[in-house]
Amino acid sequence: MMKLKVTLSLALMLAASLLLTGCGSKDDTSTGGNENASGEENQTIQVEGSDTMVNLAAAWSEKYQEDHPDVTIEVSGGGSGVGISSLIQGLADMANASRQMKDKEKARAESELGVAPVKYVVGQDALAVYVHKDNPLEEITLAQLDAIYADGGTISKWSEVDIEIPGGSDEIVRISRQNNSGTYAYFREAVLNDNDFKLGSIDLSGSSDVVAMVEKTASAIGYSGMGYATDNVKMLKVKTADDEAAVAPTAENVINGSYPIARPLMIYTAGEPNTTLQTYLDWIMGEEGQAIVSEMGYVPVK
Repeated sequence: MMKLKVTLSLALMLAASLLLTGCGSKDDTSTGGNENASGEENQTIQVEGSDTMVNLAAAWSEKYQEDHPDVTIEVSGGGSGVGISSLIQGLADMANASRQMKDKEKARAESELGVAPVKYVVGQDALAVYVHKDNPLEEITLAQLDAIYADGGTISKWSEVDIEIPGGSDEIVRISRQNNSGTYAYFREAVLNDNDFKLGSIDLSGSSDVVAMVEKTASAIGYSGMGYATDNVKMLKVKTADDEAAVAPTAENVINGSYPIARPLMIYTAGEPNTTLQTYLDWIMGEEGQAIVSEMGYVPVK
């Protein structure tokens, strides 16, 4: 009888030990640069966010992983808001953003993560206004863009800006982004003065989707990053006022500050980055990473 009790006691102790070991495995499988149970940094980096930056982020990750095979970088888009939300929830290590974090997002990050988000400006972008390649329009004012896109705006036909579309409808087809997009938020702030968008636009989820829709729609107008330009669309010059010169969305004009709707491209981390993330960020800000910014049609910060 005594022998049976001892055996049963040992079995219970063994089961408890196995249970505790299983509970400790969560840290071993965590993503990003978190430390695992042995104190070593995990070499997987989760990147989410801006669709404007998703092709750039993919190009960075592909090149970096060629030279750092021990690091896995997983990139997805979804919009700046999605990336920032994932960062706050601890689901992403880096959030790509084409807009600034809102105060309420910063407060939520500090509340839920216990650290303040850290911002890195990794490039610059001209927010281009696109029309079909056969559209005779060459330039547009900020006031005209506001009248086309803003709630209460008075322009809905191409004839109202003295344009006739070859083989297309006179009705302006407005292409926009979904409201979780940093591009949507920036356009609303910089062009619409934070007013609401007019109802009836075609709202798309990706930067390339906007350009693709303009390509096949003769009467369309849309806005997207200049890095998404193709031979089948035209990027309009933009004027801040009727009596000022129209400025093309080029790297030179972003650098000299003359293009009126340019913006920074940013990466956010939750607090100061660990070694794995810092090494990757240093590479992005270095010669190789910034060369890729130029190759992808954006403007390097260095």
